[in-house]
Amino acid sequence: MIGNDWDVVLKDMFDSVNFKEFYKHIEDLYKNDIIYPSKDNLYNALKLTPYKDVKVVIVGQDPYHGEGEAHGLSFSVQEGVKLPPSLKNIYKELEDDLGIKNSTGDLTKWAKEGVLLLNSCLTVKKDSPASHSKLGWDKYTDEIIRKLNCSDKPIVFILWGKFAEGKKDLITNKKHLVLISAHPSPFSARRGFFGSKCFSKTNEFLKNNKIKEIDWKL
Repeated sequence: MIGNDWDVVLKDMFDSVNFKEFYKHIEDLYKNDIIYPSKDNLYNALKLTPYKDVKVVIVGQDPYHGEGEAHGLSFSVQEGVKLPPSLKNIYKELEDDLGIKNSTGDLTKWAKEGVLLLNSCLTVKKDSPASHSKLGWDKYTDEIIRKLNCSDKPIVFILWGKFAEGKKDLITNKKHLVLISAHPSPFSARRGFFGSKCFSKTNEFLKNNKIKEIDWKL
């Protein structure tokens, strides 16, 4: 289904009757509604960041619901699309933290660097935010986090906002680092996201564990 080692890591999940029934429902939604991201990009996060390569996990909630925006990576939009407000604030913190200025909204390079950009819900109906949040995606994306928690390689989990913070109980392995702050949304960024220095803290942790640091420049 994915085309890399995630197929082995998640084999039991993908082979389960419950997942097969769930995925059939998702396929039916694609047939009957305009759903984002496109079906080809549904598992983009896993395809671009194999299990063995994951260094960082950034947990998002659900995909952008506007036309041409979502492409399967949390907080990322396709090339040429106007930067969403949350991503603008992410870039502001990145510049304040590491002096890096980014302008494109496509975070594919981060994914290839080892940053798993994982939304808890992987689909959304056009122009209907959170429309698929109750379908049951979180049961399966939580399993992805559990599998990463089992990794012997130290990983940084970045949890922005109350929703993402709710995933912290899935991360019990003391080898990993969990960074929690406010969400980068304009409604909350000034309540603890700005000044969180999550990017430098991530790279410091990776360096201390003899893992190549993330190049956050796009």
